Amino acid sequence: MDSRCSAVRLRVRGYHLDGYGHVNNARYLEFLEEGRWAYFDERSDLASVITRGDVAFVAVNLNIDYRRAALAGDDLKVVTELAELGTRSAKMHQEVRRDRDDKLVASADLTFVLLDVKCNKAVAIEGELRDVMAPLVIAQ
Repeated sequence: MDSRCSAVRLRVRGYHLDGYGHVNNARYLEFLEEGRWAYFDERSDLASVITRGDVAFVAVNLNIDYRRAALAGDDLKVVTELAELGTRSAKMHQEVRRDRDDKLVASADLTFVLLDVKCNKAVAIEGELRDVMAPLVIAQ
């Protein structure tokens, strides 16, 4: 796997399921968020800029495409990558794949902005943060 990507594995549990025995659509939000946390955990230089507390990444749009059902006991892999870096926003692309056959279960694109925490306003992605993020972008 490309070092600019992150992958986290998880097992589908009973509490993830809906009345039809499939993973409930809302649970994918949690799976995807787990993938994004892992992405930042693996990139301490990026995480250190954010953990200072003066800026934060804030999700402004999320599009999910559900491809096939995941069932109890399925092992899933959530792959996360930085797909675009603009001046005021960026986009992460994520895929949820079934581990046993690598079949695509869901894919998502999340757009986020950089928020100045004190002013509660979106600010430009520039300087040190941009320098750290730019090499991570994977063109789709």
